[in-house]
Amino acid sequence: MRDCPTGELTRDSFIQIYKQFFPKGRAENFCEHVFRAFDSDNSGKIDFKEFLQAINITSQGTPDKKLEMAFRMYDCNGDGSIDENEMRRIINAIYELIAEETEQPERQVEADERAMNIFRMMDKNSDGVLSREEFVDGCLNDEQLYQLLTQSSRFGDNNRGSQSSLDD
Repeated sequence: MRDCPTGELTRDSFIQIYKQFFPKGRAENFCEHVFRAFDSDNSGKIDFKEFLQAINITSQGTPDKKLEMAFRMYDCNGDGSIDENEMRRIINAIYELIAEETEQPERQVEADERAMNIFRMMDKNSDGVLSREEFVDGCLNDEQLYQLLTQSSRFGDNNRGSQSSLDD
């Protein structure tokens, strides 16, 4: 009630709350994408129902539900696919959020390289865009990628077992 007396979170309120969890990172860009994914009716506000749905999915949702929400976040323009630029935007926003020691130019290069590696691995048909199916399959088949893109682990989830392609 103190943070949202109207029962709705505006984009600015959401960013201010998120900044409290990442005081050393730049939360604005990442928050824009998270906010868009949570605001399922595109009203420009997150109402209590949307908030509860998002919390439920992110904390207790199945891997498929988490990936559905992650896909909405990565699909910046809402066209039902993710292109290389959208992948770079999100990965860069994640790096801005968590990076505090790396210099901006180094962070940008590292984030771009990681985004392109992820994109190439997931784009099975090499058409330059990720479908929802390619995104979900790519994440479910690589544990480390799943953790990076959804910020959670499937460990203990009752779903497809896999190991990361990055494991030794």
